[in-house]
Amino acid sequence: MHPKRLANIARFELVRLFLTKRGLLAVVAFAICWFLILRYPVGQAVSLLDSRNVADFVESIFGAAGLSQLLTWPEAELAVYWLIALYSFPCFCLFLCSDQTVGDKQRGTLRFLTLRATRAEIIFGRFLGQVLILAVLLLLTLFATLAMLSYRDPTLFASALSRISLLFAYLVVTVMPFIALMSFLNTFASSARLAIVFAILFFAGGNIILGLLSWQIPALDSLSVIFPGYQLDQMAGQNAGVLLSIGFPLVQALVLLILAERVFARSSI
Repeated sequence: MHPKRLANIARFELVRLFLTKRGLLAVVAFAICWFLILRYPVGQAVSLLDSRNVADFVESIFGAAGLSQLLTWPEAELAVYWLIALYSFPCFCLFLCSDQTVGDKQRGTLRFLTLRATRAEIIFGRFLGQVLILAVLLLLTLFATLAMLSYRDPTLFASALSRISLLFAYLVVTVMPFIALMSFLNTFASSARLAIVFAILFFAGGNIILGLLSWQIPALDSLSVIFPGYQLDQMAGQNAGVLLSIGFPLVQALVLLILAERVFARSSI
């Protein structure tokens, strides 16, 4: 794979989102959703978390899960942001990344692209482009949260900036297997909408089937590691180590990308 061609393909994904009408509409919708999230859940939850009664309630309900550790953060806005972003961004990227190669296949432009790049470069380049897009959107929401926090208490700016860098790294790695899953589904789905349907069936139907099977054979419960986001609950409560938070999703993403490349290399375009 040639680095320059990978960079060009990844850059095209950024252009397609931020410099086209359709992409800008998606960005505007994302901005409105996060404005509401920052205005209400984050802004109002801060005052609630400062309440001793609410703190005791969270401690009693979520203490076993470790979520009570978030109450010790002086940057209360970031604690609320962390919980919301950790679960919302993986779901959001399933929709945002649903059209990586399937749209080009429908329009007939995929054959044109393969004349200038290998199929592996297209898969990995599109994946890197989607990772960059999610990284940009994460930075925007993180800095918006930092601005709210600094307005409330300017003395927390330095500590919040340090914590933001860690949250950013964890969140970017967390969404990678979800993006890679959509890369894989794009190799055989006939449309972006169908790729989303396949993703929903994979998570919902797969978990139901695995739950029924593990009820009969408890050892099969270990197969739940095949689902991206397996570690989210532990990450939410700050109970996941670096290996589970970083290493595990990176391995998932790599396996899914290899599968996507193998299927794409043998598929008809």
